[in-house]
Amino acid sequence: MISIKLLDITTAKTDCIVNAANEWLQGGSGVCGAIFRKAGWDDMQVACDKLGHCPTGEAVATPAFALPCKHVIHTVGPIWQGGSHGEEELLYGAYWSSLARVKELNCHSVAFPLISAGIFGYPKRQAWQVAIRACRDFMAKFKDYKLDIVIGVLDPEILAIGKAELQ
Repeated sequence: MISIKLLDITTAKTDCIVNAANEWLQGGSGVCGAIFRKAGWDDMQVACDKLGHCPTGEAVATPAFALPCKHVIHTVGPIWQGGSHGEEELLYGAYWSSLARVKELNCHSVAFPLISAGIFGYPKRQAWQVAIRACRDFMAKFKDYKLDIVIGVLDPEILAIGKAELQ
């Protein structure tokens, strides 16, 4: 099941949450900074430093430390460059790879932010379309795997766009 909610994902009662990370897995601002702060910045940074790097469109996992979930999936979405630089495929890959890590960890619930739609500049409606398509495709491929997916945003206007796209 896919749901879209007004939600601070750092408070989500899911098995995993997804961090909109950078390729070098360094703590940053926005969603990433909030996750690092609530997990315990130093613990999360040490875990990410051990992983070292995550290419755009892929995902890696760490423990969640002080967060209420079990794992944090760090994925790197693309920076919007006008749409002709493979952004859609990379964003789709970020969602798919994250869901694959969730499944590998035998987890059954995950909370995502709207990847790449903040400081990376991806147009919101298009970001929702890719997110929803990737999640639906993953669930269709793994029909027997029970998975609850929540996409959490903090802005009611962005929420409304997502709910419209989910219909």
